[in-house]
Amino acid sequence: MQATTTRPKIIVTADGAGVVSHAGSRLLADVADRTTVTGELSHALAELCRPGTRHDPGRVLVDLAVAVADGATTISEIDVLRDQADLFGVVASDSTCWRLLDRLDDTALARVAAARARAREVVWDQHAERHGRAFPPARVAGRDLDVLVLDLDASIVICHSEKEQAAPTFKRTFGYHPLMAFCDNTSEFLSGVLRRGNAGANTAADHIAVLDQALAQVPDQHRHGRPILVRADTAGCTKGFLAHVRDQRDRLVNCEFSVGWAITDRERAAISAVPRKVWADAVDADGGHRDGAGLAELTGLLPAAALEGYPTGTRVIVRRERPHPGAQLDLMETRDGWRYTCFATDTAAGQLAFLDARHRAHARVEDRIRTAKDTGLNHFPSRTFAINSAWLTVVMLAVDLLSWTQHLLLNGHLAKAEPKTLRYRLLHVAARITRGQRRTFARIQQSWPWATDLATAFARLHALPVPAG
Repeated sequence: MQATTTRPKIIVTADGAGVVSHAGSRLLADVADRTTVTGELSHALAELCRPGTRHDPGRVLVDLAVAVADGATTISEIDVLRDQADLFGVVASDSTCWRLLDRLDDTALARVAAARARAREVVWDQHAERHGRAFPPARVAGRDLDVLVLDLDASIVICHSEKEQAAPTFKRTFGYHPLMAFCDNTSEFLSGVLRRGNAGANTAADHIAVLDQALAQVPDQHRHGRPILVRADTAGCTKGFLAHVRDQRDRLVNCEFSVGWAITDRERAAISAVPRKVWADAVDADGGHRDGAGLAELTGLLPAAALEGYPTGTRVIVRRERPHPGAQLDLMETRDGWRYTCFATDTAAGQLAFLDARHRAHARVEDRIRTAKDTGLNHFPSRTFAINSAWLTVVMLAVDLLSWTQHLLLNGHLAKAEPKTLRYRLLHVAARITRGQRRTFARIQQSWPWATDLATAFARLHALPVPAG
């Protein structure tokens, strides 16, 4: 039987002119310029600018972040931008990018972080200009929270070759174990620390460092003017870290915490002492009734020694629900048929169902980490630890560029889409370059389903207000 096809016959040649690909990625580069992050980075890294060079270090860092947001996983893939001068202008070579990352020591990275914080203040002002509020609300149990939510979590990044400070991990893999902080309201990648693969999950010093860096990224008027909720899993439930969260109040930062709490024999004994009628109903992510799930407060049932050293007002709340098939249960859970989890918070008021739903929303940080791994975090390019630490900063900048583009310029599904979807629909689209009226036009194929969305995003970009001077 002869095969049939409806594909038109084509003849492929390599003599096209005036055509560019990845035209949508120019939007990210322009976002960096319009939000002042390019200028701030140029100023912060001015000391690294060598005499006679034509490449500004801040611009090089932005171009590298644009390439990573576009899907690059290695430094050499900066050529995707470099080979299209009509679209991106003069872009540094991969060797220039290597040299810049090699020169980004701790002092330079601190200046980059400060530059990102100054640009973030502009972004939040621009968001307020367009949407009437500086940042979107975090949503919990079907309702909006008028607080900033910072989520901390660590994740394993597997290395397939020998890299400096890569080590065996607790998951029996080999690589790094970075600790990161994201803003749940905006999906921004606020801070991160690259660590050895065998770094402890519950290291208080690392959590304190990452939290301090994350708080420094929040504009002053919001850091001192709004409540901030710090969420973490059980790795964040250390006395030193929670005391540091509480100490922020002495700095006029109204911080509260909600962290996982490990279940030991003393918690099991307290759970056994909870009267059956005390268990309250839990709610699901939309605020509806969660069948079979119950909540109870263990604070008064735990021995005093269990809470010794924790901030005053720390509460421990337990959740029980029927285990899903395949769940790993301990002896107590196997015996009574419930699966238990606990968390600790210093929020004094609120129904248990709301506090539980608020804490369980910490699971969204897994989505943020997955997005970051799809934007360069899953592949560290160098054998040198210092260069890989600088690469982590590039990843943070790339994730922020995607987030800012979505919140400032896109609507509907595109405003919440995964990076892979954005690349397919917007960033990797081709266009034809034409010139006329002393202007350059990038003409997207009019039949492309998202051509209007991309053109509208560019129009919105040029309408964004920028600070004077």
